[in-house]
Amino acid sequence: MSRVPLSPAPRILLISNGHGEDLNGGLIADGLRQCSPSLELAALPIVGAGSAYGRRGLPLLFQGRTLPSGGMVYQGLNLWKDLAAGWLQQSLAQLWIAWRQGRHYDLVVSIGDHVPLIFALLTGRPTVVFLVSTSSFYEGRLRLSALTRWCCRRRRVRVVLTRDAFTASDLQAQGLAKALFRGYPIMDLSPPDPGQVARQEGCRTLALVPGSRFPEALHNLVLMLRLCSQLGSLGGVGHWRFLVAVVESPHWRELEPLAASVGWRLSDGVLRATAAGLEVCLLPGALPSILAASDLVVGMAGTAVEQAVGFGLPVVQLVGRGPQFSYAFAESQMRLLGPTVHTVGQRPAGSGELAEAAELILRLLADAELPRRCARAALERVGPAGGSRRIAETVLETLAQGSRALS
Repeated sequence: MSRVPLSPAPRILLISNGHGEDLNGGLIADGLRQCSPSLELAALPIVGAGSAYGRRGLPLLFQGRTLPSGGMVYQGLNLWKDLAAGWLQQSLAQLWIAWRQGRHYDLVVSIGDHVPLIFALLTGRPTVVFLVSTSSFYEGRLRLSALTRWCCRRRRVRVVLTRDAFTASDLQAQGLAKALFRGYPIMDLSPPDPGQVARQEGCRTLALVPGSRFPEALHNLVLMLRLCSQLGSLGGVGHWRFLVAVVESPHWRELEPLAASVGWRLSDGVLRATAAGLEVCLLPGALPSILAASDLVVGMAGTAVEQAVGFGLPVVQLVGRGPQFSYAFAESQMRLLGPTVHTVGQRPAGSGELAEAAELILRLLADAELPRRCARAALERVGPAGGSRRIAETVLETLAQGSRALS
């Protein structure tokens, strides 16, 4: 794309509502900076502290805090827990800031569902929407809520970006001509670093992805440790290597007693099974390297499982106790991501489900046709790398069109 001359230091505000949404927003910010280094960027993360923006040095209009639900407000008792922790006060403060400060930006990018879109419309500024939290793959036809559809049809919303080409085609067929697919930024991670972890011949490497919401991620990992013990009993100790993609958090210090309760000892970032001689390595900030070095992923996460599919890996999902990774969430991931994602059981995994998962992993790793199916799913369900740059170009085109309309 040829660069379009813009007014001095145009200002763009990114609004998102969740860990995965913040990650997409941060990657779009990277693309915008590559295309136009003079841009002034800021972010308004609605859920959590916005660490994906903070790592990139983007100023935050509001420094929020992570609430008990981790953004899963409307499941079970989470709403009441969040209300007690100050969710209502934080939301009202964020709405006020969007209205007062958002009007000073030239364009707003909404990343998520209807929630950041409402915040974006409150600014009164032209808006690009990235509907990252929904897809036509779920049901075969996307049924946007009446509120989301009404918001997307506002003149102020210039472009509606989708997470896959199938969804864009579906929305266009439903009359939303402004729907476009430009790529999915989550595949624009830093390249794998063999210095962090590399492929190892002679053993099967499994990536363990317990999620990013705490304390749920700790309990998910404990469940995975029990699965590792099960695999060790089936395939021999030297046959397996287990790598954990760790999202940095002070909560990991709570892992030691939880791991000990299922026969594992934590020392220097390595979990060791006291009876079986197995090892599980905890690697902070190394997800791309872990995925590149792995043969299969055991996943209890959202965005990281999508990235695993994008890397062309099969995924086995265990059902946890939530609040995020319930059976309903796992089942929706299978519909979204296709036939290379498998869920074991429909209730929180017990001994029977763990034994079934271990057997399934052995069958998948022995399937010679699986890599071909995974490669096809990667392109269809997630898409190739480069989405951050292509979305950034669309945002800048929209910004330039608005500038020309005002001139």
